[in-house]
Amino acid sequence: MPDARGDNTDALTGIVLFAHGSRDARWREPVEAIARRLVELAPAAPVVCAYLELMAPGLPVAAAGLVAKGVSAVRIVPLFLGIGKHVREDLPGLVDGLRAAHPGVAFSLQTAVGEDARVIELLAQIALRG
Repeated sequence: MPDARGDNTDALTGIVLFAHGSRDARWREPVEAIARRLVELAPAAPVVCAYLELMAPGLPVAAAGLVAKGVSAVRIVPLFLGIGKHVREDLPGLVDGLRAAHPGVAFSLQTAVGEDARVIELLAQIALRG
């Protein structure tokens, strides 16, 4: 079962599920469902959701909350299907800002989930089942 520990067993890694955001408050429900499932799978993992725009919290506030909880590393998981301008340009700039604001914390940025072969396979299977 996955946990929140990295290579250093004393280092606690926080996880940020990062999504676009929407004016529709219900849009966040699937993102929060992923966060709840992640906590079920890895109860020790500090998990937060963050949004690029139109919803709160933004990435800087979410990351600061994890840092306040004592994490020494933060893994940012972009919940985007593709690598558009937001993932390619906006998100790396935000992460650079986090690194400058929290120099003692290791920030890592995963590839957009839609680029993961497992997600592509799952979506294809869902489409086939109709």
